[in-house]
Amino acid sequence: MVAARLLFVFALLVCCAVGPVRAQLFETRAQQAYLIDAETGTVLFAKNENDLVPPASLAKLMTMEVVFHAIRTGRLTLDDTFEVSENAWRTGGAMSRTSTMFAELKSSIRLEDLIQGVIVQSANDGCIIIAEGMAGSEENFARLMTERAREIGLTQSVFGNSNGLPHPDSKVTMKDLVTLARHIQATYPEFYRYYSQKDFTWNNILQRNRNPLLGLDIGVDGLKTGFTEESGYAIVASINRDGRRLFLAMGGMASERERAEESRKMLEWGIRAFERRTLFAQDETIGELSVYGGAGSAIVRAKGAVDIFVPITNPNRLAARITYDWPLRAPLEAGAQVGVLKVYIGDTLSQETPLYVVEGVAKGPLYSQALDALLELAQFWL
Repeated sequence: MVAARLLFVFALLVCCAVGPVRAQLFETRAQQAYLIDAETGTVLFAKNENDLVPPASLAKLMTMEVVFHAIRTGRLTLDDTFEVSENAWRTGGAMSRTSTMFAELKSSIRLEDLIQGVIVQSANDGCIIIAEGMAGSEENFARLMTERAREIGLTQSVFGNSNGLPHPDSKVTMKDLVTLARHIQATYPEFYRYYSQKDFTWNNILQRNRNPLLGLDIGVDGLKTGFTEESGYAIVASINRDGRRLFLAMGGMASERERAEESRKMLEWGIRAFERRTLFAQDETIGELSVYGGAGSAIVRAKGAVDIFVPITNPNRLAARITYDWPLRAPLEAGAQVGVLKVYIGDTLSQETPLYVVEGVAKGPLYSQALDALLELAQFWL
């Protein structure tokens, strides 16, 4: 009995046969890439997704999230106005020879116009104007960006300024950028529409959206491009087609043309090369976990159905396992989260689903507790 329970602790819950580790299903020239299905959270592709790289203009996504959150919580309105400081005019305006909306020195601009300038025209001056108006300085606003990033689930990214111009503190990951883009689209649908706006005119100057995928009629409706000498060309994009939405972040490409082509190919591959599969239905038991000192085992399940997208050409690369901190200790209350179901496509961790106790587990009799103590001691020595 002890041996059987000891084996159970290390057992894998395998949904399908697992073959040997193989190369990615898709090849890309991007140095970093991360692609997910929005509804299920399935990771369709991952390559160096946790590498920290300079954000360039992709930092403007975080700037806009801070603005959208301030509007949602009543701190700002679209009709609020912000004054153009000399710092904003010199650092991000026409004199800077960077992306700008050509805001005039000492003029006042409505927040909605600044939002369109930042999103459509990638305006560095617009970002600085907002940062100074909201927080008094770029430095203060950058702290707000990083704090807000942690609140919404960005685990590694740090922001040194509002616009992504070179700064030693600014670093992001492709995984964090996908988290951010997914959050913006889901949380602020009334503002997300700006990311598909084709052009914007300010100061009598018409500028077109810099996202090369918007004009391809493939379902892309956002979000942002970026470039730095250090890390190359990058993009964060979303496609909404055939009843599915995907989010993609890619970096480290060699040219604008390569960025457009690689991102288009990966998004279309993500739409076409996968099919949806239900691993566990609503209220279906997913596993049974041993409980130290308990009167029985813990039956666990997810809060809903567990669906995932699998490769059409090679669906048997799918495998899953339950992970949890052993030993679970009695008593356990019904509804307690005790583990995670991790699903893999080949060697890529593709989905993580929290698992919860179906029924509470009380403490068992003394002999059962003594047996579990021996089991724990055996595990320690092993």
